[in-house]
Amino acid sequence: MNARRDVFQAIADPTRREIIGLIAQKPQMVNSIAERFNVSRQAISLHLKILIECGLVDVKQKGRERICEARLDKLNEVAQWVEQYKQFWEQRFDALDNYLVKLQNQNNNERAK
Repeated sequence: MNARRDVFQAIADPTRREIIGLIAQKPQMVNSIAERFNVSRQAISLHLKILIECGLVDVKQKGRERICEARLDKLNEVAQWVEQYKQFWEQRFDALDNYLVKLQNQNNNERAK
């Protein structure tokens, strides 16, 4: 049995990101999704399988059609991960900005002498 995939694996691939974007706008039939890409239906099915395993997509059977719906709450995990690094870099840039202002003030003071 494979371990459940995580959301980072899902968004690592540009095709999967595009699929998420499509079904985030409105639920789509599998065939409708496959028609939008220049790859085999089998390749799209594999991408959808990964998205389902990650919990980003639910598939509901309606008659003979399979409808894909987005479950975007799982993307909060990515947003939280990005936010921690955003805060880290903002602190670093603030420290750099303060240092540059200090250097500039020192240079201005030396010129004024």
